[in-house]
Amino acid sequence: MGISLDTVRKLREETLAGVLDCKKALIEAKGNIPEAKKILRRRGIKIAEKKSGEKTAQGVIASYVHHDRKVGVLVEIHSQSDFVARNTELQSFAKDVAMHIAAFDPQWISPEEIPISVLKEEKDILRDEAEKEGKPQHILEKIVEGRLRKFHARVCLLEQPFFRDDKKKVIDCLRELIVKVGENVKIDRFVRYKLREDHESTE
Repeated sequence: MGISLDTVRKLREETLAGVLDCKKALIEAKGNIPEAKKILRRRGIKIAEKKSGEKTAQGVIASYVHHDRKVGVLVEIHSQSDFVARNTELQSFAKDVAMHIAAFDPQWISPEEIPISVLKEEKDILRDEAEKEGKPQHILEKIVEGRLRKFHARVCLLEQPFFRDDKKKVIDCLRELIVKVGENVKIDRFVRYKLREDHESTE
């Protein structure tokens, strides 16, 4: 079927994917933009997964200090090349991630970083809650796993809804960046500072 240039342009503006990729996705989706977005997202995940094992030896450190000067963030983001590290897309993403961390205060980057002891304690709490609610034993573990995913979304940066577009997780935006720049990009570490009140200070 014929896909109009306006439709391709609209999809490109909304996804930032390449013109050719947008056209292919629209042809596959028979002109349906929401479906084409899903196709692009699936392709992006596959590309990002392939790139994820590639070594990142370059990168940037971005900073953000909230307007009240009471919260500040440093975030280190790695790329494979200095060329991409200097790319405005990556630098803009790094700045946005720093702002996101300031606003949402994640504790870890991904669920894999959560200490086993913390994970066990959270699972025990969720299981006790489900049992007190009278949930059947045969579906107890599924309920715990579902609630654990919500816990991940609260405490893990990559699983949180992105502050600029809460329909996407941070990991979705990272994958989109990987596809856009054509090489692996990794959020390596971050630190979030919050001004301590007098009673919180140590002697």
